[in-house]
Amino acid sequence: MNATEAAEPAGWRPPHWVVPLFGVAALLLVPWVVLLVVVLPSAHRAAHWDIAWAGFDVMLALLLLTVAVAAWRRSPWLEGAATATATLLFVDAWFDVLTSSTRAEFVVSIGEAALVELPLAILCLLLARDAERRLRVPSVSPSASARPSLRLVREQEAAEPIGDADRLSA
Repeated sequence: MNATEAAEPAGWRPPHWVVPLFGVAALLLVPWVVLLVVVLPSAHRAAHWDIAWAGFDVMLALLLLTVAVAAWRRSPWLEGAATATATLLFVDAWFDVLTSSTRAEFVVSIGEAALVELPLAILCLLLARDAERRLRVPSVSPSASARPSLRLVREQEAAEPIGDADRLSA
C-alpha cells in the first residue's frame, strides 16, 4: 500500500466537480456577505415573523423526532438526522440571540443556547460521529480502492407455502 492509498478513505468518492463547485460557491459568498453587512439595515420589520419561527420550530421538532426514531431503530439515517438536527440547533441559538429585542429576551435566549440548544447540538454531532463509525463498512480487500460487489439473489419462483406458516393473519 502506497502513501496515497493510505491517505484515501475507502469506499465512495464524490464526483470530481464537487470540490471546485463548493469551493467557488464559498468564495463567492465572501463579497456577498460584505455587501449584506454594508447595505442591509440593522433593524427590519418582517411579515409572517411568527409563521417563520413556528415553521422553523416544527422542522426542528420533526428532526428531533427523526433522531429518536432512527436511534430506536438503529437506522443508518441516524447520522444524517443527527447532523441536520445539530445544524438547526446551532442556527436556532444564533438567531434567537441575535434577534432578541429586549434585555429579558437576550438573557433568556443566551440561557436557552447555553443550557439546551448548544449542548443538544453537540450531543447530536457525537451521535452522528458514533453512528458513522459503527455503520462504516470494512474494506474486504487490502486495496483502499476496492469496491464491494453486490449480487442479486432470486427468490424461489414457485415456493409452496408450508402449512399455515406463510399465511398473514391479523
